Formats: sequence, C-alpha cells, structure tokens
Amino acid sequence: MNYQELGTKILSLVGGKENVTGLTHCATRLRFILKDDTKAKTDVLKNTPGVLGVVKNGGQYQVIIGNDVNHVYKPIAEVCDLANTETKKGQEPEEKKSLGERFIATITGIFTPILPAITAAGMLKAVLAVLTAFKLINTSSDTYQVINFMADAAFYFLPILLANSAAKKFNCNPYMAMMLGGILLHPNFVNMVAASKESGEAIRLFFVPIYNASYSSSVIPIILSVWFMSLVEPIADKVSPKAIKFFTKPLLTILVSGAITLWALGPIGYIVASWIANGVNLLNTYVSWLVPLVLGGTFPLLVMTGTHYGIIPIGINNRMTTGYDTIVYPANLSSNIAQGAATFAVAIKTKSQEIKQLATSAGITAVCGITEPALYGINMRFKTPLISACIGGAAGGLYVGLLKVKNYAGGSPGLMTLPGYIGGNGFTDLIHACIGAAIAFVVSFATSYMLYKEQEEPTKHLKETDGTNEEVTKRTTVKSETITVCSPATGELVSISKVSDPTFAQEIMGRGMAVIPKEETIVSPINGTVQMVFDTKHAIGFLSEEGAEVLVHVGLDTVNLNGQYFEALVKDGDSVQVGTPVLKVDLKGIQKAGYEIVTPVIVTNSADYADVIVGEERKIQKAEAIMKVVC
Repeated sequence: MNYQELGTKILSLVGGKENVTGLTHCATRLRFILKDDTKAKTDVLKNTPGVLGVVKNGGQYQVIIGNDVNHVYKPIAEVCDLANTETKKGQEPEEKKSLGERFIATITGIFTPILPAITAAGMLKAVLAVLTAFKLINTSSDTYQVINFMADAAFYFLPILLANSAAKKFNCNPYMAMMLGGILLHPNFVNMVAASKESGEAIRLFFVPIYNASYSSSVIPIILSVWFMSLVEPIADKVSPKAIKFFTKPLLTILVSGAITLWALGPIGYIVASWIANGVNLLNTYVSWLVPLVLGGTFPLLVMTGTHYGIIPIGINNRMTTGYDTIVYPANLSSNIAQGAATFAVAIKTKSQEIKQLATSAGITAVCGITEPALYGINMRFKTPLISACIGGAAGGLYVGLLKVKNYAGGSPGLMTLPGYIGGNGFTDLIHACIGAAIAFVVSFATSYMLYKEQEEPTKHLKETDGTNEEVTKRTTVKSETITVCSPATGELVSISKVSDPTFAQEIMGRGMAVIPKEETIVSPINGTVQMVFDTKHAIGFLSEEGAEVLVHVGLDTVNLNGQYFEALVKDGDSVQVGTPVLKVDLKGIQKAGYEIVTPVIVTNSADYADVIVGEERKIQKAEAIMKVVC
C-alpha cells in the first residue's frame, strides 16, 4: 500500500489541510478535528481502498485505517504542519460540542498518545511474569530487577507522560507541564511526605499545609494540574512586562500552578482516584459480575463511537491504586476474543474468497487485541457477527466477573497479553482469564455461525473463444446480473497473486487480475465515468454504470515517478466506454527507471458484490473481458 498516496487522498476528502485543526491517531484510527464536518466526503471515504470505515463522535472525525494507521498519519501530519495548527485552532468547533462530547474528546486526546508506552510496560510485565512462573529467572536476579524497573518506569512516571499529552490537548507549554509532573514525583517531596506521615506534622508551603499524598502512577491529579496551568499561562503572559516576559512568564506560571497543585488539585485528584478504587472494591464485594458482564457485551459499541477511551483510564487507575484491575481489562479481553471468534465464523461459513481472506486476517488481529478491522470490516457490515460478539463478550465477562479475575499488567487485551494475569494468585487468575476467553470465543463463534446467512450465488467462469468472449454459466442456481470488466491493455493476463506487491497480491484493496502491457495505450476497462485521475497519473479510478469501482494501477511503486512517463488523456468526471484511451505510458522509460510495468486491475468495492470471477491467465487484447462482477 502506498501510504503517501492514501494519506493525500484522505486529506483531500476531509476537506483539505485548511479544514483540519487537529489530528491524532490511536492503534487503528486517524482522529481529525475539522473546522467544518460537512466539507468531508464521508461516503467517498468509506469506499476508499485502505479505509475500513468512518465514525463521527466526541467532536472527532475518525477514519479507521487498521494496523497501518501510523504510516498513513505521517504524510498527513507533514502536509498539515500540525505543530502550528495545534496552537492556532479556534474555539468555535469546541463550542458546538456537548459537554459529554468534549469530555470524551479530551480524555481520548490525552490517553491516546501514551498508550504505546503503557502497552510496552504491560508487555514487559507479562514477559517477566512468564519468565518467573517457569523459573527461568528469579526475582532477586539483576536481570529481573532491571527489566522490572524498565517496565515500572512508564507507570511510575505516568504523571509526566500524561502532562505532555494533556498540555497539547489544553494548548499550553508541554515542558512546563512535564515540570509539574516532576514536582509531584520529586524524591525530596516523596521523602518529605513519608517523614510527615511518621511525625504527624504537615508539610507547609507559605504556611499553608500540603496534603500527604503520593502521586507516582497517578492519573487524575496531573490532568487537573495541567488544565489549571493552561488557564494560568495566558494570564502570566498578559501581566508580564514585555522586556522581561521571557523570565517572568514561566516563573509565574510554575509558581502559581505548582502551589495550587500541591495545595488543592493534587489532593482532589488523589481523593477522587481513591473513591473510584473504593467503588471498584465495593462492586467486587457485592456484584463483581455486573460491570464485566455489561462491558463485555457493550465494548464493541463503545469502540464504534470511540468512547471506550473514557473507560480505559478507570482500568489504569484501578491497577495503579490497588495493584490490579478486575473490571475493564478482563471485560475487554472477553469482548476482543468474542469479536475475533464471530469473524472467524464468517470466514469459515462464507463462500466468498474475498470475505474469507478479510475475515481471517481481521479475526487474528482481534484476538490479539486490535478489533477495529474485525468490527468495521466484518461484524458491523453483516450485523449478525456484531450481535454474536456482544453475546459472547457478555458471557465471558460474566465468568471473569464472578471469579473476580485480576489483571496486573495492562496492555491491549488479547492473547498476547494473557501473561498479564499472572500475579498475586500465581496462575489462578491466568487460568480463569483463559477460561473466560474460551467461553467468549465458543459462545460468539457458535452464535455467529448459526446466525450468519449467505445467499447461494451462481458459479461462473470466463471462457475465451475464437476472437470473442462469452460467459459460460455452470451449475447456476440463482439468476443474477453481472458487470463485465475488460483489459485496459494488450499484453499478458496474469493472476493477481503473482504481483510482487502484497497489497495487490493479497487482494487487500479488492479482487482483481493483472496485465503485463505490451502497448503504450491504456484504455477504459468499463462503461461509465472516470472517478479519479491521480496527480501522478500512474493510476486511474473508474465507476461503472452499475456502480462497480475499478482501479487501473500502471506499474508498481510508479507513484515515485511523479508523473514522468505518463500522459493522461482524460480527466475526473469524463464519460468513457470500454476501449476509450485514457492514458499514454512510456513502458520502456518506466522499466529503465527500475520499476515493474505489471498493471493490477482491481474491483475496489468487491465486498459490495456476491463474487468477482476472474479469467484464466493468457495472452490478452485490450477491451477483452477479464473479470465478471456478480451482483
């Protein structure tokens, strides 16, 4: 997949860089903040190859990409110059949001950037748990101690990590925000708190007592503190004399913010976190099954709207205050496994090779902890797998809730992070976590397999005859319409699986064939319109009269030629017929530049059709049928 090309197309479809006031990304989504949502072409985006779905929630315009999201994010961020737009964005979009939307957007913006660090720490803890459980290392060894403090670093210094992302969200100086985090974690302050607890005498700042609290691994205090600093900083800027503003602005900002943090905001955050922890303990004592049951069944719906990021901090807070989490992560584990199982059931039952391949890949990703490809690619699309995943997730959540299964390490809930359940109870929590995951898998898989229905379609193939093309139908059970896709060039027709680019070979962009052209004129493969001529002219998208979207991509990685050796003969919106010349290509020039000339012809919206039947490998003439799309 050409990430630069996909990023450029996404940016244009959301209204261009002028419409983007902010952009972050999580494990699978680009999260835009747009000046005007109406400028975004949502329907076109949803059908763009490489885009799994689009969600508008919490004041964000979310484009679901999948595991490659980071590669797509980078070119967009470079074009938008987000370092500048972050501080220039106006307040108008915020005013249009409800309080709930603004809260979710804030929490998401703060926690999303630090998730890789938290995941890394959780995985290190999981590795340690496995090594010690099988007695490969002991807890007194240097190796254990070093890896342990490496993992603890992200948790202990969590306030500093959060300070950086919170500062970017609240539009204040990130380095002074991190300084606030450092104030809460400074060894001298920690020692003073310990001594104060022993002596019973309060620490005082300007004669005002400071609450005795430890802020390592805390979440709420630093968020409140940075929010307050974002209010203080502009006031400090305003009152500071211009000649000495460089000195007085940071002085006033840190002195006021630091004092208020130690006097009030830190203690408030600490107390609120304690209340949450006590509430969790209360739930575990009387109705331990309730919250995991509800979360296990509704997590897919939360992910659909992006509001799951409002739940994750509770799990982190539970683990930081009590040492483990019995609510969020165990329930999320059941939900993720259930989504993967529902998708696997579709992969086994479907007769469509395109859906089978997508469902298999998405299912593997889901059981490993990343569910968006399964959710948007299969479960939401066919509805019954989504219902099945909710049922299976609730069943698994009920079990882990009843057994009060504890998660000690965090990470993205899935098979890879199961060692995070090895802890205070030895293997007990791990065993019950595995049983809960198995229940979620079996219930979801069985339900999805029973509910998923696929209409029987005719089995067809293409046959070449003497100078003509005819469609031969065998074992036809249902009469169906078809759309013919023709060769864009004279040459050799080859299977798409033989193309060296895995994006095409694995049919990630859709089903298709490939042509090795012998002539330099590329023609339209369908009757319809030109949907898009890429700026680099190496590829053209077509829309057939019946609605099939066909991409002709001349050569591999030829986008790097920036239009050299290509001459477009049509423009966006032009009407074309099969055989209409659309492109002139210097094949020898492309090959001399070191690029392959094999030309994939892809039905990019293959998933919208019952099947795409491809022809046999052979010598081919331009405008000769190579595929049939079964409606």
